[in-house]
Amino acid sequence: MITIRGLQKSFTTRQGRVDALKKINLDVDEGEFCVLLGPSGCGKTTTLRCVAGLERPDEGEIKLGGRVVNSSRARTYVPAEKRDIGMVFQSYAIWPHMNVFQNIAFPLTQGQKRVPQSLVGEKVRNALKRVHLDGLEERPATDLSGGQQQRVAMARAMVTEPKILLMDEPLSNLDARLREQMRVELRKIAKSVGVTTLYVTHDQAEALSLGDKVCVMNEGQILQMATPNEIYSHPVDLFVAQFVGEMNFVKGEVAGPGRVASPLGPLSAPVPDGLPVGAPVTLAIRPEHVHVAPPSSQDVTAPRGRVTSKNYLGDTALLEVEIDSVTLLAKLAGDTAFSVGEQVTVQTSADRWRVFP
Repeated sequence: MITIRGLQKSFTTRQGRVDALKKINLDVDEGEFCVLLGPSGCGKTTTLRCVAGLERPDEGEIKLGGRVVNSSRARTYVPAEKRDIGMVFQSYAIWPHMNVFQNIAFPLTQGQKRVPQSLVGEKVRNALKRVHLDGLEERPATDLSGGQQQRVAMARAMVTEPKILLMDEPLSNLDARLREQMRVELRKIAKSVGVTTLYVTHDQAEALSLGDKVCVMNEGQILQMATPNEIYSHPVDLFVAQFVGEMNFVKGEVAGPGRVASPLGPLSAPVPDGLPVGAPVTLAIRPEHVHVAPPSSQDVTAPRGRVTSKNYLGDTALLEVEIDSVTLLAKLAGDTAFSVGEQVTVQTSADRWRVFP
């Protein structure tokens, strides 16, 4: 449904040329919810704006539903209003002088996909039903909560039944509780309509909970494109490991096949092929894969340390455990009895470690 090949875009600033996109490739299948995830300035919004037709790429090709809408080689450029897309912005962008019905009906009465007046009411009511705002047609836009305004923006974007929905950090202006609720609603709505969605965010929790596919971006490139589980469990490089979720990092060096020497002692870990003995590496492991137990005289090989902090989060607790010069973060059940200052042993499984050159 969305095909991007060799997309490149640069901007000229006071500091010089900035390469926002560096020949990226991306495929989003029909009905798929694809999330572009990365820090500010990584190129995710520029990618979205190029797909929308709000930015004109320097090089590359974009196809929407098999139709070429941008090609530097063929000198093809289809303007935004003719791309059959819906777009939801970060700032909602609903008109404060209109009521809910008028906001949603606007694309049907003034846009490129106008419909007969007799059909407008039915289409608006159907759009409101999808976003669970039935009965609010006459409500002034200014009387809506933040979450309701965002849903009005979504209804307006989908009322013309576009093939593709583009969303640029639509939840960033909501409070934390409402953001969590809207994540669930967003995915339900997109799936019920069957629209192909390209979604931009810097929030890793949003990306992992919403996406069928997540693209982690940095410095104008897509570093990894995979399912949320694959991104979280098997990051391809150190940046992805650092950016997505919490992670412990330990410096070490290759001691042999499947063995790494580290401040925690010798560890079994999946060493990448081609790394010679003595090569410096960074070991990484998620806090939930660090197991903490009381000291045992029977297990003399497990590293021993001291709990230096405990952060209670309700269903979980985060412990910092200091082992010689290394501090590991461990995520345990919230009712854990370990306390600050207590001596503990730390256990890890070889298959939970990730090793990066």
